[in-house]
Amino acid sequence: MTDSNRPGFRAALSNRTMQMTLGIFAFAAAATGTALAMQAGGSVSTGDKAAIEQIVRDYILEHPEIIPQAIEKLQSRRMESIIEASRGALETPYAGAWEGAAKGDVTIVEFFDYACGYCRASLPDLTKLVSQDGNLKIVYRELPILSEESSVAAKVSLLAAERGQYMPFHRALYDAGRVTRDTIIASAAKVGIGKADAEAAIASKKYDAEIASNIALAQKLQASGTPTFVIGKQVLNGAVGHEALKEAVAAARGK
Repeated sequence: MTDSNRPGFRAALSNRTMQMTLGIFAFAAAATGTALAMQAGGSVSTGDKAAIEQIVRDYILEHPEIIPQAIEKLQSRRMESIIEASRGALETPYAGAWEGAAKGDVTIVEFFDYACGYCRASLPDLTKLVSQDGNLKIVYRELPILSEESSVAAKVSLLAAERGQYMPFHRALYDAGRVTRDTIIASAAKVGIGKADAEAAIASKKYDAEIASNIALAQKLQASGTPTFVIGKQVLNGAVGHEALKEAVAAARGK
């Protein structure tokens, strides 16, 4: 799993948090004033408005625990909106880059990098889930952000998806250990993709648009690294484990 520790990322996150906090203060005061005005059947005077804002401010200062709770709720609602707006793009796989039920009632979307050890560690969890749940679909989205080999692996992986050999290649490359050009070519050969075809895919710009689209989607979801999972209305960052994934699937089903 990668941490987005770049200064720009931290600054943007801090700025978003500050904006949300200020917005909560303003909204709370405005909402209270509106409610009182409605009860009174008229508008609130400037003096009353100032008094209301002071009451709200004092309450928040006395109960600061409501701020992270409110921010978390606001972030959750915003994320749900982003997921819904992007669901078609998220859950529509590139060619054969998926496994499980073709028309499953729940889809797990995983953004991953072949050079990510946490992604490799998550594969058994996903394998277990899909073997236990006959109505689950998993869509894999390449997010090659760790190394040059990550991009090479992603391109050959997408070629394998076109050839109907996605999962065999996916598992073969993870089983091969450290991701290098040689292990990528060797894993492709194991599923019937010759060296010439693999090399052509690596040199091609054909898959650039798909990879760029995945990166843009991950940025929308504020993914902090790999793996990142999208399940129902939730985004889960990191190797969260089988139980957390299973719980998210159950939540997506409303259970």
